[in-house]
Amino acid sequence: MANPDRLSALDSTFLHLEDHSAAHMHVASVMVFEGRAPSHRELVEHVESRLHLVPRYRQRLAHVPLGQGRPVWADDPHFNPYYHIRHTALPKPADENELKRLAGRLFSQRLDRSKPLWEIWLVQNLSAGRFALVAKTHHALVDGISGVDITTVLFDTAREPAPTAPASPWSAKPLPGPAKLLGEALIERSTVPNEMLRGARALLRAPRKAVAQVREGLVNVGATTIAGVRSPAPPSPFNVEIGPHRRYTYIDADLGRFKAIKDSLGGTLNDAVLTSVTLALGRYLRRSGIDTDGLVLKAMVPVSVRAKSQRGALGNQVAAMWAPLPVGVQAPAEALGAVAAAMENLKNSGQAVGAQVLTNLAGFAPPTILSQAARLQARQQFFNLVVTNVPGPQFPLYLLGHELQGLYPVVPLAARQALGIAVMSYNGHLGFGLLGDYDALPELDAIADDLKWAIASLYRAAGLAPAGARGKRKAAAGQRAQASRRGTAARKPASAG
Repeated sequence: MANPDRLSALDSTFLHLEDHSAAHMHVASVMVFEGRAPSHRELVEHVESRLHLVPRYRQRLAHVPLGQGRPVWADDPHFNPYYHIRHTALPKPADENELKRLAGRLFSQRLDRSKPLWEIWLVQNLSAGRFALVAKTHHALVDGISGVDITTVLFDTAREPAPTAPASPWSAKPLPGPAKLLGEALIERSTVPNEMLRGARALLRAPRKAVAQVREGLVNVGATTIAGVRSPAPPSPFNVEIGPHRRYTYIDADLGRFKAIKDSLGGTLNDAVLTSVTLALGRYLRRSGIDTDGLVLKAMVPVSVRAKSQRGALGNQVAAMWAPLPVGVQAPAEALGAVAAAMENLKNSGQAVGAQVLTNLAGFAPPTILSQAARLQARQQFFNLVVTNVPGPQFPLYLLGHELQGLYPVVPLAARQALGIAVMSYNGHLGFGLLGDYDALPELDAIADDLKWAIASLYRAAGLAPAGARGKRKAAAGQRAQASRRGTAARKPASAG
């Protein structure tokens, strides 16, 4: 029987992608809260009271000797929550630019693999009487979709914290020794042929059904292979050697207005998000002197293949789609139509299913082959950037009585990937988080401005007023009415006394 604590092939790949490279494979988020920050001790005690709901957060990697198996998760006998939950403050007065610079520095630091692979930073002194949390978790531990559910473990849905059942006192199980790790890995490997034999017996019992399943799987794998390997991504300023340092910025958008865009112009919400990225990158490239006529960038768009029954489970359940971004198309409505048509074709091609099949097949690969495959993947230019859109909770969340006002995600950069864009919805908003290599992409803030312009362009194309315009018109109308009343009063003759 397979060890449930052993990393999957995909989880292990995220570790290998970090080896001998400047990539940091942690997903992250910046969260902004109302009100005065809790004390460091209050936050630690709050998180610690709920760690029994996510036991993996007390576990570290245990490596199989001689690389003869994928690592397993094991209790960390030296676990200390004060190491993982850290405390800092911004210099007063601190605006959001200071928070973004701090986040960039934190995302430049690789997580320590000898300890549980997560950190939370409590950030005080944010302007307007607010505070922030900056959270990092290694991609081998959690993907974006399951991360949404784990985040809600630490938050409450009402201002008053919900009572939690008292946890039993925790004590770490002994770390498995090298002999035990090696023996279990070799036993599991020896059982794989038995599983394959059972598959062969199933083939003999129901050959037509099995052959149909194999044929369908091969067709889907073929779609993925053709899209990713035979059609490499075009050269771009985003595909250069990267270093260890990062820049980070974020912007807000209104979720309801994005829904209105897709209702007016067609496509899905995700199509509208991808189109805003397409328009922004096209504008940035043209301003940089690059001819975008006919240029189509390729974005790797992670797609969750996690079943509803698996929501909240740790580990990665994602596949990939190679989405075309027609950056040469400048008309917003035309760009959305092109993106929507391309994404519909991709869904019909079975590409995402094919990626999942390849991921499952990787589970049979010896770890040394898996490591080499990860390095090969890092050197190949299958895509120009990652654009991920994760649905979040559409209701307010609270931490120790403080409402979460803004949630901005982070997707890691792989080798030769200088830009990543993560999008997450929360309580009627869309938070766009842009992570860039510090040296290769010093114009990250300019790209964020281009993204604001692109969203406004889609608003106008959909016949919507620019964001905030309705409130400005209402305020102006009120000012005119007030001035008119003052003028009327001034012209009105005084009554006789």
